[in-house]
Amino acid sequence: MRIISGTYKGRRLTAPKNLPVRPTTDFAKEALFNILRVRYFFDELTVLDLFSGTGNISFEFASRGVSNITAVDGHIGCVQYINKVSEEFSFPITTVKSDVKKYLENATGKYDVIFADPPYDFAS
Repeated sequence: MRIISGTYKGRRLTAPKNLPVRPTTDFAKEALFNILRVRYFFDELTVLDLFSGTGNISFEFASRGVSNITAVDGHIGCVQYINKVSEEFSFPITTVKSDVKKYLENATGKYDVIFADPPYDFAS
């Protein structure tokens, strides 16, 4: 997994093997961020990353200058990994260990971008 643009462009990150995740591919991230960059100024955004997994998308937003990111995941290992990387790079990511459905029932924040990438077997 790598950060494809921004301050940390090209930086490779290796998530622990025991996390129950499938990181978003570079190809998909590039397509997503090519769309977003023509619509938004990243330094003005507030982002919510649901089912954040390895934090791949949150790290990409942070590298591009987003200063308010909330990453929500129900797996403690994922949250710990995001916290570790965020601390190492001084990324402005707040992590929440929670079931996403429960988090959304009580969420009061306002976000410009909400990214949700649930697992394949997620039952809505």
